[in-house]
Amino acid sequence: MNLFADIRTLVLDCLQTMVHEGTLPDGLDMENVTVEPPRDAAHGDMATNAAMVLAKPAGLQPRVIAEALAAHLIADGRITGAEVAGPGFLNLRLAPSVWQGVVAAVLDAGTDFGRGDLGKGQRINVEYVSANPTGPLHVGHTRGAVFGDALASLLDFAGFDVTREYYINDGGAQVDVLARSVYLRYLEAFGKEVDFEEGTYPGDYLIPVGEKLKEVKGDRYIGKPEADWLEEVRDFATAEMMALIRADLKALGVVMDVFYSEKSLYGTGRIEAAIADLRGKGLIYEGVLEPPKGKQPEDWEPREQTLFKSTAHGDDVDRPVQKSDGSWTYFAPDIAYHYDKVSRGFDALIDVFGADHGGYVKRMKAAVSALSDGRVSLDIKLTQLVKLYKNGEPFKMSKRAGTFVTLRDVVDQVGADVTRFVMLTRKNDAMLDFDFDKVMEQSRENPVFYVQYAHARVASVLRKAVEAGIPVDDATLAAADLTLLDHEAELAMAAKLAEWPRLVETAARSNEPHRVAFYLYDLAGAFHALWNRGNDVTSLRFLQDDADVTQAKIALARAVGVVIAAGLGILGVTPAQEMR
Repeated sequence: MNLFADIRTLVLDCLQTMVHEGTLPDGLDMENVTVEPPRDAAHGDMATNAAMVLAKPAGLQPRVIAEALAAHLIADGRITGAEVAGPGFLNLRLAPSVWQGVVAAVLDAGTDFGRGDLGKGQRINVEYVSANPTGPLHVGHTRGAVFGDALASLLDFAGFDVTREYYINDGGAQVDVLARSVYLRYLEAFGKEVDFEEGTYPGDYLIPVGEKLKEVKGDRYIGKPEADWLEEVRDFATAEMMALIRADLKALGVVMDVFYSEKSLYGTGRIEAAIADLRGKGLIYEGVLEPPKGKQPEDWEPREQTLFKSTAHGDDVDRPVQKSDGSWTYFAPDIAYHYDKVSRGFDALIDVFGADHGGYVKRMKAAVSALSDGRVSLDIKLTQLVKLYKNGEPFKMSKRAGTFVTLRDVVDQVGADVTRFVMLTRKNDAMLDFDFDKVMEQSRENPVFYVQYAHARVASVLRKAVEAGIPVDDATLAAADLTLLDHEAELAMAAKLAEWPRLVETAARSNEPHRVAFYLYDLAGAFHALWNRGNDVTSLRFLQDDADVTQAKIALARAVGVVIAAGLGILGVTPAQEMR
């Protein structure tokens, strides 16, 4: 049930009636007619821009259209008021029975209330985290992991067929550095003195990896030249790091569908195939790029290279894919990887990158556009930095990692649920402050507590009702006499629930899961306000002397709990049954 969509359908039906009557001309494009919450709640329950959108193509004044439309709408039993405002906006008021029906609809659907068909089963690939397999995930990865996972869940809830994917960066020089670092820990395991030179990974997390290498391989690498052990140690170390990363993700509640190895692109013809595809489209040529202004990128050289004509697909400059010595640039395997995604039949792709990948957006979008002939869209979401605070001071060090705060440092201190919710309290491209003390506070200023407390309050009402012998299963509550929910505060609460399906669709269209967290905070605020009003207005309390009235009010509370649980489910957070 999407009430806004239902009322929009009513508006469109009335407009078609006006066309048949001759009030409006035939052939009008009504795609941009919307029904939305009014900017000021005092103006009504919903507002439509129909008259403003259709006035010019219809050759009529907006108010003329709005007044005629209002006359048609008021004939529908769901509409109790239709008032023309300003130049031609139409504000609508809905009957109490509509809002009471929302409560029943929530209870009938359960946590599937708001689940939509926006995606219509389209296949979408969401790639996120994709950290180098050189150590534990840090707090920056944590934000990307939470954002990507919540986005994937949101899109699934909106009707998309979602694949969660992690790209393992195991094809570059960093995994050689990892191998050398593990080798040093391996030597340490034999009691040898070692020196971690600049550029190696000195974190304590590699100590058990070196010890395990000793257990598995014994002393076979002792005293041997690097060429004899580098490849084997690299494969061993990468596998151990990926096991560590999988465990970190699991601790955060993140489970991937696919782990894709960059290494699998090399020596398999996959990079060559992707470049051949672009060459066949006339988008690969040999040339010399102009020297860039400002900072000189690593892949620029003043000699002929193999270039991708990315400017033909919206990029600012053409990009090198192969150097003059025949080696691939960093961009080439990324092209091949996305060529593989396109070849797997996805209808849309989303990449979640850190803020430092901003310069990669246009070239990657150009590559996907070219590889798919414009069929597959690519949205790249950048997650900004996270600043950590503890005891009022910046928190920057981890004994385990040596130089940075790890995902486990955060989860171990505040838990996965708090970590996930807080990471979604800002839009992904905004900086986020994570204060270990504040996220555990029991106050309205702490959104995690505020939302969870609302759900816990609902659970407490249900427990008390059960103790009083009142049936509180959803089927019984949905069949309650909901016309007894007649106070303006109760109807406003139901109206807030009605926003949920529309919110899901809006958030999914824009790939913005933070909207869910924001809505849950507002919903919790409305519920707490209703709860507190019951302190002064006894008729608003959920437990009354009259059993029918009690059941109706509990139905409203339970509906709030259902929607909170659905929203928290998208965010990957477990709803609290009680607060301790």
